[in-house]
Amino acid sequence: MTDSVPARAGKRERLADAAARVFHEQGVEKTTIADIARVAEVPVGNVYYYFKTKDQLVQAAIGAHARTLREVLDELERQEAPGDRLRALVRGWVEQRETAVQFGCPSGTLATELDKRADGLDVELATVMRELLAWIEAQFAAMGRADAAELAVALLASYQGISLLTNTFRDPGLMATEGRRLVGWIDSLEESVAV
Repeated sequence: MTDSVPARAGKRERLADAAARVFHEQGVEKTTIADIARVAEVPVGNVYYYFKTKDQLVQAAIGAHARTLREVLDELERQEAPGDRLRALVRGWVEQRETAVQFGCPSGTLATELDKRADGLDVELATVMRELLAWIEAQFAAMGRADAAELAVALLASYQGISLLTNTFRDPGLMATEGRRLVGWIDSLEESVAV
């Protein structure tokens, strides 16, 4: 686990980012407030000023996932064409393969863990994941694909599945191979629309 979150942000945001990181690396149930405080470089007592409960930290971590997703999507939007944006998304996933080897997908592993609870936090995370799914669908629609919704689910499901397998088998090569396949798939979808 990395030791700290960059001090660029205020304490509340640092705690949220640290919570997202530590929950990903250790799981919600195994994580203590002290673990999060250490990574955020905030005294443990100060955590309670911002977050009264661990569940509030989980909500903050979900917010950190949403912020990160928006930053990634903003960066991807700099690509000119929707196919280029999708290929860049896949390449970004592949670049994170060593993290997937150790901990799986940040959002996927948190979603799996939160699904076992009955507090509704899984629904909050699902909203973040729906935002990514809607963005992917919009890219396929911009490519002229009438089946954009189905293609979006297929792409996100491929990523979630390969993240799980990469983590299970501790093999980053699996994600690299799947990334190449997905880029080729996106290429073929573009070509079929152009014909």
